[in-house]
Amino acid sequence: MTGFICIATETLPAGLLPQMADGLGVSQSLAGQSVAAYAIGSLVAAIPLTLLTQTWSRRNVLLLTVLGFLAFNSLTAVSENYWLTLAARFLAGAAAGLAWSLLAGYARRMVEPHQQGRAMALAMVGTPIALSIGVPLGTWLGTAIGWRMAFGVMSAMTLLLIAWILIAVPNYPGQKSDSKVSLGRVAAMPGVRAVLSVVLFWMLAHNILYTYIAPFASRADMSERVDLVLLTFGMAALVGIWITGRVIDCALRASVLIALVAFSLIALLLMLLGTIPVILLLATAVWGVTFGGAATQLQTALADTAGEGADIALSMNVVVWNSAIAGGSILGGVLLDNGGAATFPPAVLVLALIAFCIAYAARTNGFPPGNRRH
Repeated sequence: MTGFICIATETLPAGLLPQMADGLGVSQSLAGQSVAAYAIGSLVAAIPLTLLTQTWSRRNVLLLTVLGFLAFNSLTAVSENYWLTLAARFLAGAAAGLAWSLLAGYARRMVEPHQQGRAMALAMVGTPIALSIGVPLGTWLGTAIGWRMAFGVMSAMTLLLIAWILIAVPNYPGQKSDSKVSLGRVAAMPGVRAVLSVVLFWMLAHNILYTYIAPFASRADMSERVDLVLLTFGMAALVGIWITGRVIDCALRASVLIALVAFSLIALLLMLLGTIPVILLLATAVWGVTFGGAATQLQTALADTAGEGADIALSMNVVVWNSAIAGGSILGGVLLDNGGAATFPPAVLVLALIAFCIAYAARTNGFPPGNRRH
């Protein structure tokens, strides 16, 4: 549920830009910067906040992040000032950056080592649910009762989450002060940079296509059915998470390599036949399956590789992941302006193949074969 709130809070303005623009007295392009402010908050704050709180008890850190969502979504709901709204969105993004660095490691500590991959798959399920159901639901809700009330509903959900955490979530100690792990030490661990490089290239490829799915879908005369394309992607992503949960603890390396090969083949198929509506939907379904388990696969590999530095490594993952989102948006925009949406599949293919080569080469550290090392 924390992951769901992270993603829903990030993407909610995307479906409510006209209402937010009118309510704040700005243009839609300026209202859209509320999404950018959130992403920048995550990017800037993830590593410093993780380092600052690594000795704190884990449940206190989790509660801090969720209280951040409560405070800053509530502030967004009542703000009449554009710059105050941007500041609230930036701080909500900072809370999300800390949350993403914490959630995977927390889920791993709740179970036996042989169940860690499956636990992470379950903990990450909030992301595709938010993307496939939460975003359109939030858009409908904002249209029906107003964009401010939509953010108010997010705050109400956060109150329920705080109660749930206090009742049900076990506490774990942070690291001892004399055993704190430095950022440089984690970055130098064998395999960490390889996994982060796979994150960068894989997510760059994904976000070029996902960010500009509307103009790409128009090539197949589906500009009026982008909602169907996104729903297909979201539902397929849930299937991908389920599959990943079943295989990740015994075949992490194989699942990553297969996902990247399948994504590369989808890019090739879209290059050749992407203007056919049925092909586009089928390709989107396979793409969704390959992406659905990506967060779990990559965070599991990163946490396994980093060991006691897992939380710091996962905060680095937040930075790389959000950089790839921004980079995909920028690179996709350049491609769209200079060559049209037809240039997306070749770029996706190249980036996915680079990610595959890095993952394949990281056999000793990063993506080792066989059962996960516990």
